[in-house]
This record gives sequence, C-alpha cells and structure tokens, in this order.
Amino acid sequence: MTSPTQFSRASIWGLGHTAAPEVVTSAWIDEQLAETYARVGVRPGLLESLAGIIERRWWPRDVSFDEAAAMAGTEAMADAGIEAGDVDLLISTSVSKHHLEPSVACAVHHRLGLGSHAVNFDLGNACLGFVNAMNIAAMAIETGQASCVLIVDGEGSRQPQESTIARLRQPEATVTDVFEQFASLTLGSGAAAMVMGAHRDGAHRFLGGISRAATVHHDLCVGDLDTMRTDTAGLLEGGLSLARDAFDEALAAGWEWSDLDRYVMHQVSAVHTTRLCELLGVDPAKVPLTYPLFGNMGPAAVPYTLSTIAPEISAGERVLLMGIGSGLNCAGVELLW
Repeated sequence: MTSPTQFSRASIWGLGHTAAPEVVTSAWIDEQLAETYARVGVRPGLLESLAGIIERRWWPRDVSFDEAAAMAGTEAMADAGIEAGDVDLLISTSVSKHHLEPSVACAVHHRLGLGSHAVNFDLGNACLGFVNAMNIAAMAIETGQASCVLIVDGEGSRQPQESTIARLRQPEATVTDVFEQFASLTLGSGAAAMVMGAHRDGAHRFLGGISRAATVHHDLCVGDLDTMRTDTAGLLEGGLSLARDAFDEALAAGWEWSDLDRYVMHQVSAVHTTRLCELLGVDPAKVPLTYPLFGNMGPAAVPYTLSTIAPEISAGERVLLMGIGSGLNCAGVELLW
C-alpha cells in the first residue's frame, strides 16, 4: 500500500462560487412527469422525499459552461487578492462541455484575460475532477512548476434534465426507464473556483490525502448532455464500499480523520450522505449541505459547498473534503484552516 500524498507548501489562497439564477423545484418536475408516473406506477415526490432535493438551479439558455466557470474564477481571484496576470496554471474540471474541443479551459482563459504564459487544460474525472485538480496543483506548487494555480468548474443541468423529462413523457417510457434516469433529475447547476499557491499569511494549508479506485464499476453510471443512465443501487453500494476501504487505509497510513471539525462531502442526495456518515462514523452535524436547494452539481459540489461555509471556518480547524465519483473513484483531502 502506498502512503497518502503529503504536501508542505501548497495552500488555498481564495475561493469563489456562483449560483445559477433559475430555480427548478422537484415539485415542478413531478408535475411534468405526472402522467408517466401514474401510468407506470411510480409514486410522485421521490426526488424530495427520498433524495432530499427540494430544488436545483438552471443557467439561462444564453449562459455557457465556460462563462459560468469564469464568473466563479473572477470571485476566487478577488478573494485571493490576485490579478489575471498572476495565474500561471489554469485547470478546468467541468464535466459539462458544449463540444469535445477545444478545451473549456481555453474559453475560460480568454474570458478571464489570463496571460499567454498561463498553462491551461481540462481535467475530467466525473465528480472527483476538482479534488484531483487540487492534488495536481499542489504537485506543481511543491515542485516549483507553478506559483499561482486557478481551478474552475462550471456545471449545467438544464439540457440533460429537459431531455430526460421529454424522453420520460413519451408513451413508450417504462418504469425501468424512470429509475435508470432518476439520477439525472437530481443534478444541479452551479460554478466554483479556487486559487492555490505556496503558503502565505491568511492562506489555508492543503495537507494532501488519499485516492482509491474500483474501476470494475465503471459502467454503473454513464452519461452525456442528453442522457444519463445509472444503476442507482449498485452505484451507492459500490461507492460506499470503496469509501470504507479508502477511509480505513487513510487511518492506517496515519491520517487522523475520525474526528475532524468539518466534513465537506460530495453532495449527491440525502440517502448517500446519511449512509456515508453512518458508515464512517461521521457526525452529521459536521457535514454542511447544499444538495437540498442546489442538487448534485457534479465536480463543482465540493468546492461550491466549501466556498459557502468558508466565512464560518475558524483558523486552526481541520476540514476533510470527500468525494466518490462515477468510475468508481474515491478521494479525501485534508485542509488546515
């Protein structure tokens, strides 16, 4: 077993998040699917009663994913007190993409007016992309390859949810279709960003963490901007098993994660959060929640949630960022505020 990564210089300088403005309630989605639910025998209200998602957000149709990411990037740079010319590495982790190439990072780089010296690229790994990018940023900072790294993510759920609703309203839709595509209705829109660099006064230390994979489950959740089909039960059980293994290995390697001050978990649903807290022995009171009003924002969820609670975190608090992403991959990283 390899030991978890540990960093001595990397820190978080600033955070930013941007909420999509259009509120879409689960009650409205239930109304759109009322005839289908009645025909196939599905009880309405599961999005709210089971998943715990009351509403989610959509971007206006004319707002692109890179524009959303750039808005959050602007907030993070302001929070960090840096200028566009200070950034020498930009990593975009958005799952949502309008096209395969060029990268989303190119458009964000342009929108933010970053310098020509700033290396920029996309990093994709489902809902873990942002946490993975934090590790890559830390490696670059530790080795002197970068001095100021901007990580951005912009996600949008309008297109897949409109497509899913239209598809499930067709007379040939079955109960199997409803449950295979249920997870797509839990998605949400939002954007988040982070600036990282070498440690300085007022910055928050990035200590590192652990990542583990169970790619035998790579086909449990497969999606694009039109369709996402998920074996919800299989994904939940496989993810929980991997999280338990990863957490145990982290403890064995010396990470003291059993009683930290806050646990910022990837925001999927009430079921996932409750089961994960029970499995790892985490006090739910230490877990801030954004999924009830914002849904599952993919890789933006962890940094978005962290950004919303950042003003409440006191110096010296220890924070664990945790996530499980389709594939399956699991990661945890510790911050010292």
